Amino acid sequence: MTMVRQTRQRQAVIEVLRASREHPDAAWIHGRVRQVLPQVSLGTVYRTLDALVRDGLVVTIERAGQATRYDYKHEGHDHHHAVCRGCGAIFDVEAADIPALPPSALPAGFQVTDVRLEFMGLCPQCGNTSAGTSQPD
Repeated sequence: MTMVRQTRQRQAVIEVLRASREHPDAAWIHGRVRQVLPQVSLGTVYRTLDALVRDGLVVTIERAGQATRYDYKHEGHDHHHAVCRGCGAIFDVEAADIPALPPSALPAGFQVTDVRLEFMGLCPQCGNTSAGTSQPD
């Protein structure tokens, strides 16, 4: 983990992400940070997010054709994500609710350093409205 200098911009981005349960994109984060630091640029927010991802404090949720979304890794809140292919909503899935992977599933000697699991599908609202229709990619 790289140690990055703690700046007002970095702290503001962290606070916005800590307070959000929305899995926001950079533009949304930028709008919230500007409420505290009106002069902060979108480029600064992107660079700060990149650094936070590198430092392991933030994870990205990516889907082709859509803006990257960000999630702060709250200590003690180990979770994964379920992403609706219909409306794009992102839901937290508690890691404790997912069965453990048997050790034999990985190559011998493989050392897991991080796990990212995303469930793709349709949320209840989109599933109910698309009954009998083809599913979006």
